[in-house]
Amino acid sequence: MAEQPAPSPRTKSFLCGLFGAGIGGTRSPAMHEAEAAALGLTYVYRPIDFAALGRGVADLPRMLAEAAAFGFDGLNVTHPFKQAVIPLLDAVSDDARGIGAVNTVVFRDGRTTGHNTDWWGFAENFRRGLPGVAMDHVVQVGAGGAGAAVAHAILTLGARDLALHDIDATRAAALAANLNAHFGAGRARAATDLVAALAQADGLVQASPVGMQGHPGMPVPEAALRPALWVAEVIYFPLETELLRRARAAGCRTLDGGGMAVLQAAEAMRLFTGVTPDIDRMLRRFAAPG
Repeated sequence: MAEQPAPSPRTKSFLCGLFGAGIGGTRSPAMHEAEAAALGLTYVYRPIDFAALGRGVADLPRMLAEAAAFGFDGLNVTHPFKQAVIPLLDAVSDDARGIGAVNTVVFRDGRTTGHNTDWWGFAENFRRGLPGVAMDHVVQVGAGGAGAAVAHAILTLGARDLALHDIDATRAAALAANLNAHFGAGRARAATDLVAALAQADGLVQASPVGMQGHPGMPVPEAALRPALWVAEVIYFPLETELLRRARAAGCRTLDGGGMAVLQAAEAMRLFTGVTPDIDRMLRRFAAPG
């Protein structure tokens, strides 16, 4: 009997999902499945909320192994697992290793490979949403998994001086050291005095969990917001964070996290399936009411 050809991406079914904590309101399943349907793919995307299951970071190795055993083709990984997942993987892409965070895991041929699509998603969303803004001095709040990817993007976009602030000052210093090793000495630094750093800044990048569902509040003092300061948010649920509302009221140019969410998802889907999504269609669908 002649050897049967391998199934094409359009005849194979895909099982994908999302690992995170407190992700009950995520729009990722609808975003992935709607685009997959438009592409003619058989594709199921399931969120696995560790908080709802009463599980935490210690359960990540077992949950990752179970996903492989159940036949998952890919997983997105969000807070608080983007760094914890790295030592559990068989391989990590150069970008993800340089950033020190993984948000996309591909299961293929019995192996797991970690990628980071967050940095590209943020960079492309920034190019589209805040063209022409000053980039000499940028302040970023948050130096965790998402923060590492976003800082990589900001320096790739040409920021001359990136001041990193985190509730864990050691984490901010470690990220600054890693960025300087990759981009050149003096490009990034830890900032313990957030108000002083913002007073000199052209823009603010918000990459901490503050403002997302379950973590309400403002990551910076409202008094630090001024019309000359642009503000870019990473959070997309809710799309309108308290920071963005107050920044707009203060006259700042703003960028929400929706575009980053769509763009990183599109690249993750391409890695999962081998098929390139229609990014503009995904953006239009995400922005549509309801």
